[in-house]
Amino acid sequence: MKNIELDNVTLRFGDFTAVRNATLEIEAGEFFSFLGPSGCGKTTILRMISGFNDPTEGVIRIGGRDMAGIGPNDRPTSLIFQNLALFPLMSVWENIAYGLRVRGLSKKDQRRRADELLDMIALPGQGDKMVSELSGGQKQRVAIARALAVEPAVLLLDEPLSALDLKLRQHMRAELRAIQQRTGVTFIYITHDQGEALTMSDRVAVMSQGGLEQVATPAEIYANPATAFVATFVGENNPLAGHVVDVRNGHAVLDTSMGTLRARNDRNLSIGDKAMLFVRPERCHVARPDAAPENLVSTRVERLDLEGSYINLFARGTCGSRFVVHMTNNQDISHLQRNADVQIGFSADAAIALPATRMA
Repeated sequence: MKNIELDNVTLRFGDFTAVRNATLEIEAGEFFSFLGPSGCGKTTILRMISGFNDPTEGVIRIGGRDMAGIGPNDRPTSLIFQNLALFPLMSVWENIAYGLRVRGLSKKDQRRRADELLDMIALPGQGDKMVSELSGGQKQRVAIARALAVEPAVLLLDEPLSALDLKLRQHMRAELRAIQQRTGVTFIYITHDQGEALTMSDRVAVMSQGGLEQVATPAEIYANPATAFVATFVGENNPLAGHVVDVRNGHAVLDTSMGTLRARNDRNLSIGDKAMLFVRPERCHVARPDAAPENLVSTRVERLDLEGSYINLFARGTCGSRFVVHMTNNQDISHLQRNADVQIGFSADAAIALPATRMA
């Protein structure tokens, strides 16, 4: 088990900077995900860790050893590509044992290790099947077993679930996490799917335009986004632009198009700063006429979407800003008809004020 360090890593392709000043440490045995939109640099980081690209600047260390000049075959890593790259003319066990064959192990030892790994990935007795006889999820597990056969310290996964349907993706999230916990191998996972990252990871690095926006636990990223990009890329949020008119007791008061509103001031904004207020839809509620929440905005109902046990209320303020409220389907909503005027409330601690920078 080895930790991975990125020390001020930058990679340029001509005038284009794919990764910019990336500095972080991934702990041994951690399930760590890089999350971001297409083109943000997350796969480029994976390729640098695996040795397929060399940094223009900075240092990558695995287990404290500088990886400069060390090729992919000599690094303690295995890489699972998006297309899996299984060999269609080989049996399942031969696919799993391919790396062991290259290393010169006897056929008997290859088969023994392949059978051990088939048991671990919950496919016992399937070694003599051909790859074409497997389902999509089974192929994913075989690709993981093949990567683990050579006993890497670090397993790199580049969006391995993207080709699967939703139900199978959700099932494989749990499978991948369980395999990682059983083996103790460090997993570095690349995805644009926030559900995958939040569900499986010990920590997540959110990336945008080649830079690291925030590195934290899934719970921390969701509850306390560090930037406007993270707030709008991870989960759903109601954003309101404004400027700070007061700061006190850990809160900022913002003058916005929907009124004067209070929010947590985790980023130490000052009076006069341009800012964005963000509040999650599930932290909002339709206020009763006699209620007096800390923050209250006037809106008009556009529509109600029923999602089984939940109802999504879409409303719009007089300034044109849209507001979304997630409600449980256990309350009377007969008064929430289209074009009805409603007051939406939320507490100051449920909202966060962040510098007004680029959003997702």
